[in-house]
Amino acid sequence: MGIVPNRASSADYDDDMKRAKAAGIDAFALNIGTDDYTRKQLSFAYESAANNDMKVFISFDFSRFSPSDPAAVAALIKEFGDKAGQLKVDDKVFVSTFIGDALNVGALRAALPDMPIYFVPNFNPNATPDPQALDGAFNWMGWNHDGNNRAPKPGKIVTVKDGDDAYKNWLGAKDYMAPVSPWFFTHYGPETYNKNFVFPGDLVWFQRWNGILASPPRFLEIQTWNDYGESHYVGPLSSIHTDDGNSKWVNDMPHNGWLDMAKPFIAAYKASASSVGPSFIDDDQLIYWYRPTKKTVTCATDNTMGPPDGYETFEDSVFVVSLLKEAGTVSVSSGDNTKSFEAPAGASAWKLDMGVGKQKFELNRGGQAVLEATSLRDISGDCPCGIYNFNAYVGTVPTGDSDALRPDALAAC
Repeated sequence: MGIVPNRASSADYDDDMKRAKAAGIDAFALNIGTDDYTRKQLSFAYESAANNDMKVFISFDFSRFSPSDPAAVAALIKEFGDKAGQLKVDDKVFVSTFIGDALNVGALRAALPDMPIYFVPNFNPNATPDPQALDGAFNWMGWNHDGNNRAPKPGKIVTVKDGDDAYKNWLGAKDYMAPVSPWFFTHYGPETYNKNFVFPGDLVWFQRWNGILASPPRFLEIQTWNDYGESHYVGPLSSIHTDDGNSKWVNDMPHNGWLDMAKPFIAAYKASASSVGPSFIDDDQLIYWYRPTKKTVTCATDNTMGPPDGYETFEDSVFVVSLLKEAGTVSVSSGDNTKSFEAPAGASAWKLDMGVGKQKFELNRGGQAVLEATSLRDISGDCPCGIYNFNAYVGTVPTGDSDALRPDALAAC
């Protein structure tokens, strides 16, 4: 919510609500800090949710809120918890958080004597040994890492499944809200947040969804709808927001195909299916993604920062997920590299080496092209916008609607 101060009414949230609902998403986590526009934007979001048969809930960002002030947290819950758009679980107001474990949960509940809450915060098993005061917990780390909030290093890797297991063991019978995220890249300079790192992406979006189906939690949270600054957005670039410096690596880098890919997996999750078969797929579709350059490209004009920490963990590959009603042959060309795959009905994933130039994709059956498209973005030998850009370009076959940043969201490149 920190990048949407320019939304003028509840109607400015309607497109987000409709797109999410069409994909099978049930609710939005409204991650809030202490900005002076927070209450106004929360009111708009709650109204839009009610108007569009969606639900929302507040997720308090404890890098901004003081965990020593449960009364301030309770006041916002009380203000919005009875609204029609509020997500409720087991007849209780659902509440979550981002980062920080020092909140006195007993004091929070005591400050809400007439409003029971279902509290599923982003608490850490190492910081809160006893989860008794919680109804469940949310794990933010949806990417393999080194245990110190950076990409894995030789001999230092904590997988997403390791995180799942740690939370489940800690929570026991309490509910677990699992993370599902497609990517992570951020490249803010010292003039803003001074963040320049990645977590390994590649095929994590496909692999993670299959892991969810194999061991489904009660709740899962997609990270994220609109955090453009960390490159893990699945919502549209055209969604109304302002630019905090991220447009240098976000401009012309749509991710809508990742939401398309999620749709049959969400349906399978809700049906308690262990895989995405053709019955969960409406129409044949290919979803593909790749970075705009190889990781070996040197960006001499990016003089304030080098390549992001962890960039070596990426493959120089083009990734393709086929969602097919029946089997077919998927053919891909990346520059001078070409490869074909015999794709079964259902969902499957493929990759080939990145090549500079045009990116072409085709689905064939019986020697006839069923689908074909050339990506609107080439892989380049030069640095886009003069920076190291490890964001992903995501496209679809058939080609989806055009998507572009609005003027308020485009400060550079």
